[in-house]
Amino acid sequence: MSRSKTKAPIITLTPEQEREALDTLKRFLEDRFELELGSFEVAEVLELFSKEIAPHYYNRAIADVQLHLKERFESIESDLWALEKP
Repeated sequence: MSRSKTKAPIITLTPEQEREALDTLKRFLEDRFELELGSFEVAEVLELFSKEIAPHYYNRAIADVQLHLKERFESIESDLWALEKP
């Protein structure tokens, strides 16, 4: 079940989600760093995060779910062994 890790997953947003992300990022940069970037520049920052940083969070979430499921299946297997009759 091992998969090749040569290519990062492609994470896409709906147009509305992307607009919200751009607005949030633009507001954050203005409020926190007093940077007033245009739409094009903010879109580039979001694209950088999407391509370079978001896949790390995505992969971490996948690993966490895999571990949770593995532990859960082991627990179920143990419960089933306990139900077995001699």
